Amino acid sequence: MEPHIQVRNLSVWYEGGHLALREVTLDIPRRQITVIIGPSGCGKTTLLKSLNRFLELSDGTRLSGQVLIDGEDIYAPGVDVTEIRKKVGLLAQRPFPLPMSIYENVAYGLRIHRLKKGRELERAVRHYLEVAGLWEEVKDRLHQPASRLSIGQQQRLCLARGLAVEPEILLGDEVTSALDPISAQHIEKRLLELKQDYTIVLVTHILRQAKRLADYVVFMYMGEVIEAGPAAEVFVNPRQERTRAYLEGQF
Repeated sequence: MEPHIQVRNLSVWYEGGHLALREVTLDIPRRQITVIIGPSGCGKTTLLKSLNRFLELSDGTRLSGQVLIDGEDIYAPGVDVTEIRKKVGLLAQRPFPLPMSIYENVAYGLRIHRLKKGRELERAVRHYLEVAGLWEEVKDRLHQPASRLSIGQQQRLCLARGLAVEPEILLGDEVTSALDPISAQHIEKRLLELKQDYTIVLVTHILRQAKRLADYVVFMYMGEVIEAGPAAEVFVNPRQERTRAYLEGQF
């Protein structure tokens, strides 16, 4: 396995001294879908947000250890946080389209990062809407407010917006939990296609979804990684008893 992300002895404390992650060490493979599973409050989202320094947006958060992407520690002094968040995109639990048109939602990031302009910008917007599986549904109303889209369409728009800044890694935090089954299927289909070009790390509480999507699985419990490995091994023959108990619905 070629790791794209390496987590080394990572511990995270929230305001008030609450320990959310305890000495986590983990390798995340390149261009596969890694799914993090575990009961509520076990540290899944904390681990996910540590991978692009989103934890720093929470006051009082403290961290020790390392997160390396392509061998470089993203928490090292002098690292450009904006570049990290461009390289590692995050798709949130609920979509948050920008208060502008469908077109401008995708074009915004391209302009900010000076990636495209003019006709090239128009082609790029169309491309990323197509990649997100949204183009055919919105091509005749690109200049309408994004808020008029259904929540499932908004999530795909946010995916297109995230892809437009050309990240290498996509993070997803319960990305289908607010969606109807059809919209969730759209997102899952896109993620399976995107893993050919991106390293994808997802958090989900839906075991059926984890089994559909995962190439690699991480099971967490009480702030620790209990087991990590290829999905076919972890789901069929877990090494740790706590993993087996969780998969069998015992807690």
